Amino acid sequence: MPTPSATPDIHVDHSVASRTSPGRRVTDAPSRMFHWLFALSFLGAYLTADGERWRLLHVTLGYTMIGLLTARVLYGLVGPRQAGLGLMWRKLANLPAWLRSLLSLRSVASLGDVNWRQGQNLLMALAVVSLLVMTVPLTLSGYATYNEWGDALGGDWIEEVHEFFGNAFLAIVLAHVGLIMALSVWRRKNQALPMLTGRTEGAGPDLVKKNHLWLAALVLIAVLAFWAWEWQQSPNGLIPGKGQAHVSAQDDEDDD
Repeated sequence: MPTPSATPDIHVDHSVASRTSPGRRVTDAPSRMFHWLFALSFLGAYLTADGERWRLLHVTLGYTMIGLLTARVLYGLVGPRQAGLGLMWRKLANLPAWLRSLLSLRSVASLGDVNWRQGQNLLMALAVVSLLVMTVPLTLSGYATYNEWGDALGGDWIEEVHEFFGNAFLAIVLAHVGLIMALSVWRRKNQALPMLTGRTEGAGPDLVKKNHLWLAALVLIAVLAFWAWEWQQSPNGLIPGKGQAHVSAQDDEDDD
């Protein structure tokens, strides 16, 4: 009597499946659009901080930053839960307890008892919140400098305040980027991926159910429209020629 053939075992390579799966969506398109437009605006504003030729472009990018911050706060209030800024504040609420656990260490051997992953997340949240908060004095001092309020308030201290916040902002940005790179190497996982694709590696349900791509496109269109409007308002454009910049600087000296 013939024996029934054995059913072959089917082996599933989960490592291959995890690499080919798109991963979980943890960040929606509007949040990513806010993030990158904000980052590019600061980079452009910092690079155009010196020189009369780039002045209007510098100011326009500063206005863009405060506009994006306002829109991001509003989106955090009415948008999905994962886009809410309250998540960062709740993370930072655990900072005192984490610091106490660090200060209560008795020896180097007890370093393994510290929740270092929580500390990394706290540092990331602290950097992001610091950048958002610092945008307000940075842009306000820039507005005051552009409108020469320092003359009425006695001295160039407003310009120095603006420069201080600009350099402090850059320092936090570099620390933020450095932390992301270090964590990517340590965890062997691209920590910037959620802000690039909106997804993170690994299986599981999406934390953000809808991508809201249309809203991200609307944000981009609004920023580009504002830049075009600023360009049209300036008789020499956002980046005047060298000769035009020289004439403008000479006019300012004559006014003084």
